[in-house]
Amino acid sequence: MDYGMALALLGAGLAAALAGIGSAIGIGISGRSAAGVLTEKPERYGLLFVMVVLPGTQGFYGFLGAFMVMIKLNIFGGGLSTQLGTQLGLAILASCLPVGLAGMLSAIHQGKVCAAGILMAAKRPDMAFKAGVVYAVMVEVYAILGLLVTLFLLLFAIKWPAMAAAAGA
Repeated sequence: MDYGMALALLGAGLAAALAGIGSAIGIGISGRSAAGVLTEKPERYGLLFVMVVLPGTQGFYGFLGAFMVMIKLNIFGGGLSTQLGTQLGLAILASCLPVGLAGMLSAIHQGKVCAAGILMAAKRPDMAFKAGVVYAVMVEVYAILGLLVTLFLLLFAIKWPAMAAAAGA
């Protein structure tokens, strides 16, 4: 495996790992708040569930970015033996950073917003969706923008070598 391929794989790994770490932290923050509220008001489980799991979407975005790199590198067809070159490997690594970093940071902050929404829903359940979920979705927008930048870079800015032909040869 050449250095460029290692950089590309590092990019794919960072996209999934950073966004996944952020999602885990975000869900941990919102989950702790929900557990506290549910000890006294278990009937609000369904109302709080969306706000607990919402920070988990960034992990899926990171996985999507990493999966896109794996497909383009023909990982599932034996593409690891292909030579990429350092410049292309760095370009792929850089392309993966928007979804990884935006996913990680937005998931953590979305968890905090969801925790506040959960606490508000304990006292004002009528405002749970209006304020709690809507505010959390506004944070989600920045994770989506990071995903879009990663996908646009991977699909349109990188000139991928003919991996399938190289793996089959």
